[in-house]
Parts: sequence; structure tokens; C-alpha cells
Amino acid sequence: MALRQVKLPDIGEGLVEGEVVEWLVKEGDYVKMFQPIVRVLTAKATVEIPSPFEGRVLRLLAMPGDVVRVGAPIAEIEVSEMQVAAEAPGVERIKPREGAREALEVPVRAPPRVRKLARELGVDLSKVKGTGPGGVITEEDVLRYAESSKKVVEVPTKPTLTEGVVERIPLKGIRRIMASKMAEAKSRIPHAYIVEEVDVTELVKLRDTLRQDAESKGVKLTLLPFIVKAVVKALKEYPLLNASLDEEKGEIVVKKFYNIGVAVDTPQGLVVPVIKGADGKGLYQIAREISELAEKAREGRVSLEDVTGGTFSITNIGSVGTVFGMAVINYPESAIIGVHRLMEVPRYVDGELKPRKTLYLSLSFDHRFIDGAYATRFLVAVKRYLENPALLMASEEEFR
Repeated sequence: MALRQVKLPDIGEGLVEGEVVEWLVKEGDYVKMFQPIVRVLTAKATVEIPSPFEGRVLRLLAMPGDVVRVGAPIAEIEVSEMQVAAEAPGVERIKPREGAREALEVPVRAPPRVRKLARELGVDLSKVKGTGPGGVITEEDVLRYAESSKKVVEVPTKPTLTEGVVERIPLKGIRRIMASKMAEAKSRIPHAYIVEEVDVTELVKLRDTLRQDAESKGVKLTLLPFIVKAVVKALKEYPLLNASLDEEKGEIVVKKFYNIGVAVDTPQGLVVPVIKGADGKGLYQIAREISELAEKAREGRVSLEDVTGGTFSITNIGSVGTVFGMAVINYPESAIIGVHRLMEVPRYVDGELKPRKTLYLSLSFDHRFIDGAYATRFLVAVKRYLENPALLMASEEEFR
């Protein structure tokens, strides 16, 4: 028999790490080639990693919640000698271990948070015996060792006047990814913002007229598909909003395709599935895809394909009730539109005060290469399409 080391593979999209969500096998299980063995959360989606060969799982080297770098070992699998000649990507042959030699050759197995705790407590991890899967050192192992070595700092039993009850919630899963992406976006992109009020009275009438027909076809028709179509038309007029900045090459990369991300609020955090090729899709098709992708996102079933390749994003902030706010750009895109609460308000129309359906649209944009006037013209174009929904039903060329 021979041992193979399974490493976290590079699954593309520039991903450098993943968080172990769930092992689909346990130590001692026999796995077949291409059988999914672990679910890993990347910066884009939760993906299942298959076994690159057939054999018996000897050790699991990472636990749920651990963040693992691409190329780092996640499992050891025992394979037959017949498979030794057929090496597979992501697999490394390791020598069998015996007795004392094993203790010398096996590196310390501990996730980043455990290593951090050990540093804080002054614990030498090489002296700690791990009780986790495959001998992985856990936080409890470190604390137990520190206590036995009298390295635990005593906590005062009497709280000061400024202290109170607190709850510590681990930052992991989608929320950890969100924290990383939001910090990256705000630190790398100088955001600028503008807001427009849009009279969608006629659009609401059109939506209500089409709603029954849409439902007969199994489609839930909201205002969002109309907004997607309006955004795509405006992007074709103002292409810098459908671009990204290649800082290394000093180039603005203008996308000639229109993949519109639609933010979805899920119990785990914010997920942004993408409507691919939105410019070539009809109203009902866009509505159907939004519903299907939103359902997959809430159930944690989105694939990497579902959430990659976006060129511009929309977030329907108004669905949870806010009048308006400013969204964070989905890096490396150059802009994002926030759609806010639909309201009925009094407005003057042709000199008469009438009740009108309105909502605010906010635009956050990359001020490094998009100036305020250009961004404003784009948002005004979106407003024009939404206030005149007949324009959405024809090709752009007919109105130029």
C-alpha cells in the first residue's frame, strides 16, 4: 500500500483559500475516484472537492471551520500499489511512517486560529498532543496544555463598571467572505455616490398588467427584471460602468458582455448570483433566473458558475424596507446600483398634485476612472428607461 496527500486544488477565479464546511467522508472510509469528499466555501461559492483517486481515507488534516490555502494538504488516503504509477493532480506521495520516525517527520497540524491562540499564550505547538481528526491540534488542546503549564492568564473575577455580558460569534462561512470582500472593495476603490428619485408609476402599471400572464407561465414578476433590462441598456450607452481597472497594467478593461449580479439576502449572509448574458434575455427569462438563483442562494446550493463572471451588480435594498442607502461595490466591478423602497407620494404632474409611485436609485461608482458627470448621465439614462417602460420593449438601435 502507498499513501497519497490530497491538497486543496486551484479551482480558478483567482481563489487562494477555502474554508472547510463539511467532510462527506470520515477516517477509515473507502472512496472511489471522483467521489466528493469535502465541501469547501471559497470567496465565490460552496464547492464539493472530489477525490482524485480510489483508496481508504487514513487521515483528515483539516476540520470544519478551518481556512486552508490552495495547495495545502487536507487529507491522506491509502491507495493500492497498482495506482502508484497513475499520479493525479493535487496528490502527493508520502512515505509510510513508523514509530518514533513518525513523530519526527509529521509536521505540526493546527489551523490558523489555533496557531494564533498558541502564540498569544506562549505555547509551543510541537509539545501539544492533538486530539482532533488525524491528530490535529484544537483550541481545547492548547488551553489544556497552557493550563497544565500555568501559562493561562487569570481573568479577574470582579468585572469593572465598564464590563458587561458579551457574546462572541465566530466570523466564518459566508460572513467571513463578506468581511474580506467588503474590506478589499473599500480599501482598493475610492467610492463616490449619487442618488436619483424615479417615478415608476407607469412601470408598476405595466408590471401589474403582465403579472397574471407571467404567473400563468410560472414566473414571479417583480420590478427587478425591468431594472435589469434598464441597466443593461444604459450600460451600452455608458460602457465605463461595465468595466474594471487593471491596476497592474494601468488599463481600463471594458466588458462587451453584460453579466448582471443580483444581491440576495440569505440566512448565512449576502450572496451575489449572476444573470449571464442579460442583454440577450427576455423579461420573463430574467425574472425566472432571478427567482431560481435566489432560491439556490438561500438554500446554500449556488455553484461557482452561478456567482462568477459578473460585470455590474444590483442590490435590492428596498426589499427590507430602507428608503435609500449606499452600497459597497462588488470588487473588481466598477459600480453597483441600490434599489430602494417603493413608495406612494404626492408629486406635481402637469401642474396637478397627484399620487405617484416612486423609489430612489443610488449609484456607487469607482471614482478612479469614472467622473461624477459621466456616472450621473448613466443613472439618468436608467431613470429614463424606467419612467418610460415602452423603451424597454425595443432594441437600443431604434432609439438612437
